[in-house]
Amino acid sequence: MVIIMQAGAAEGEVEAVIQAVERAGFRPFVNPGVERKVIALLGAVDAEKAELVDHFSALPGVERVALISEPYKLASRRTHPEPSLISVGPVTVGGPQLAVIAGPCSIESREQMLHTAQAVRDAGANLLRGGAFKPRTSPYSFQGLGVAGLEILAEARELTGLPVITEVLHPGDLEVIARYVDAIQIGARNMQNFRLLQEVGQTGKPVVLKRNPGCRVRDLLMASEYIMLEGNPNVVLCERGITTFEDATRYTMDVNAIPVIKRFSHLPVIADPSHATGDWRYVTAISLGALAAGADGVMVEVHLDPPAALSDGPQSLRPDKLAELMRAAARVAAAVGRELPLPREE
Repeated sequence: MVIIMQAGAAEGEVEAVIQAVERAGFRPFVNPGVERKVIALLGAVDAEKAELVDHFSALPGVERVALISEPYKLASRRTHPEPSLISVGPVTVGGPQLAVIAGPCSIESREQMLHTAQAVRDAGANLLRGGAFKPRTSPYSFQGLGVAGLEILAEARELTGLPVITEVLHPGDLEVIARYVDAIQIGARNMQNFRLLQEVGQTGKPVVLKRNPGCRVRDLLMASEYIMLEGNPNVVLCERGITTFEDATRYTMDVNAIPVIKRFSHLPVIADPSHATGDWRYVTAISLGALAAGADGVMVEVHLDPPAALSDGPQSLRPDKLAELMRAAARVAAAVGRELPLPREE
């Protein structure tokens, strides 16, 4: 159930509704929309409690009350009709300007990370990614630099001014990660690690939540609910390909999911063509397709010397290819009424 307040409803009216919700035995969750506030009632609404619709509808300042059939309540567009805008440092994800998150899969050294950070900034990216704790299929593969990598990532932010994002694998690492980064990534392997989602939600940090390749859109939205239920509305969804019978690429980019998510949820959605394809040759084309379909941005992997990368070299763009992607993406952005930063002039 959601209570949609009238545009311009007084704070006292909103507070009175919140108190009424609590007296009825529900937990209220307020979504502060641009034009009006929406109060979601968290808890089961059975047939007997449905009669409360009339009670809440009669409260001063209430425009209407609606029952939500979707299992995801906070992520639903019915709870929050306006698109959410998520702030990651000075960058707004979901607004007119598209987000471009770029950087290496793994932070391999200070020199590598700082040089790559400058390169992606110069190419026009507005957020910087880098993995300090890496989930790898083989336990013998490079696992990242850990806290030392976080320190390098924070130095890269100071050098470039770009907000930084890294992945968390374990709740025990969350406290130290949150001290260094502007946003936290939940990788595809952990999309349904519900305890981790809850812990991340409690940090209040913006979260990029990646879709598991074997999960449906509604599973992704339900996973986001775990984060939001902890009082953290700052969730960005990431489509990064699904498992199909096709094996020409690593996964199949589900471009359909982008407008579908936009229909059912207010949360921003970005695309990760690097992991979807597994091959740098396809990254630009898939990025453009995702942006044309309505994505709020892309996340791409960039490395100065992909053949020498300690992880995901085959899917990593060189900086000059990132600049080419940015120029092409700017044309697509203009065609769909969005904006994109262009590469720096040399």
